[in-house]
Amino acid sequence: MSLNPVRPWRNIYRRKSRQIMVGNVPVGGDAPISVQTMTNTDSSDVQATVAQVLACAEAGADIVRVSTPDEAATAALREVVKESPVPIVADIHFHYKRAIEAAEAGAACLRINPGNIGDEKRVKEVIRAAKDHGCSIRIGVNAGSLERHLLEKYGEPCPDAMLESGMDHIKILQDNDFHEFKISVKASDVFLAAAAYQSLAEATDAPIHLGITEAGGLMSGTIKSAIGLGNLLWMGIGDTLRVSLSADPVEEVKVGYEILKSLGLRHRGVNIISCPSCARQGFDVIKTVEVLEKRLEHIKTPMSLSIIGCVVNGPGEALMTDVGFTGGGAGSGMVYLAGKQSHKMSNDQMVDHIVEEVEKKAAQIEAEAAAAEQAAE
Repeated sequence: MSLNPVRPWRNIYRRKSRQIMVGNVPVGGDAPISVQTMTNTDSSDVQATVAQVLACAEAGADIVRVSTPDEAATAALREVVKESPVPIVADIHFHYKRAIEAAEAGAACLRINPGNIGDEKRVKEVIRAAKDHGCSIRIGVNAGSLERHLLEKYGEPCPDAMLESGMDHIKILQDNDFHEFKISVKASDVFLAAAAYQSLAEATDAPIHLGITEAGGLMSGTIKSAIGLGNLLWMGIGDTLRVSLSADPVEEVKVGYEILKSLGLRHRGVNIISCPSCARQGFDVIKTVEVLEKRLEHIKTPMSLSIIGCVVNGPGEALMTDVGFTGGGAGSGMVYLAGKQSHKMSNDQMVDHIVEEVEKKAAQIEAEAAAAEQAAE
């Protein structure tokens, strides 16, 4: 990431990893941290699965994973891949034939643990299929499904057991001259996952896929993921991530971006800075923010908006945002543009006006970026 010489305490130094490709999405190296999710439809239902993939892609998903547990699912995968605007990862568990079928169907990546799919001959067949069809592989170690011999050795899922599992799977791929892989060591326990990922980051230069698995529902899972993934990202660990929620996959994408935005690692859409409101508020802050979040979902341009209920913190926050509104008195407030006071606006017209100002600012940012790109050519 670019460093901030003015505020060095905001710098995050990302771990150096080698880069692989998942379809047309680079993962690792200096590539942006990609956001993933997974469909929860019946994978053999092409129409439902494609609809969910498209919704996730519209929300910003760079990569989408689809479970392929049987032949019907891998047969449908071919159609899903054709309709998807983003690379599709095929989620494989134990059946090596499903991996081969998924590679032939056009999957960009196979999520598979090579040590779990049978003897060396089967492993070689899967690797050959991946090479022939340009698939990368994600080794997906999970605390809940560690190999029996590791559980017997360590007594329980622990960071050392998860690391050993991951390195064993890496060795299988490398021994077969396959290097287009990334790896995850997920757990539902934040401490276990974080410790395993820290050990993994020191042991390999492979791109790392972050996740707190089975994190929970929308609220609890978001909090658990923000703590677990946020700390790892702050340490510079992680090249791609998936937030695992018992919720609509679109919500996973949104939360993933919010985590990255909070650390300045990636920006997409409007970052709304708003106060919790109190008796000083000059308008209904909570309702206003709720409406604006929905009204501004179509904005993909990275930019900031402050919505503050009174003049105690409002002017200061507005100095650091692209567009701002601070509550005043007598049914109106102050609009800020590029950190400066611009004009007053009545509370009744404020929402429509802010949406208009944000759209104008987004268009300006996009035009400036296009002009800079053209000048550089």
